[in-house]
Amino acid sequence: MAELTTIARPYAKAAFDFAVEHQAVENWAEMLDFAAMVSENESMEPLLAGSMSSNKLAALFINICGEQIDEHGQNLIKVMAENGRLEVLPAVSQLYAEFRHEWAKEIEANVVSATELSSEQQQQISVSLEKRLARKVKLNCSVDAELIAGIIIKAGDLVIDGSVRGKLNRLSDKLQS
Repeated sequence: MAELTTIARPYAKAAFDFAVEHQAVENWAEMLDFAAMVSENESMEPLLAGSMSSNKLAALFINICGEQIDEHGQNLIKVMAENGRLEVLPAVSQLYAEFRHEWAKEIEANVVSATELSSEQQQQISVSLEKRLARKVKLNCSVDAELIAGIIIKAGDLVIDGSVRGKLNRLSDKLQS
């Protein structure tokens, strides 16, 4: 995974810098997401790993993407095909999204709770995280009954485990040491 990220980062950074310069950040996000989905398609995997020439592969890929990718996006596809890097498009898309969130001062926070959170509770969590992280926060909420009670919040490198399961696990570790 780290190797894919290392390979994908220059492509994502170049695409992001170009998008910011041309005020097309959202458009590029959509193009990269679509191209990543195409590259992950099971019928594309043998073509990406095969011995097709880079020009033919780029033309095929661009043809499949059709109007979803503009001429600048097509240029990125051609460069990546020439370098044999089309298989890292999902990582490029993910890194681009991270650059976009950083640029927009946004962060996604995954909130897992034992029970469904009310909109008021979600709002309180969002406001608290925005204050703590100094960014706009987008919550992705899910329910996991195994937590027993409480919540787990993951936002970037920050992890807040306020679940009963987490507290029981920490207590168990202390008792065993």
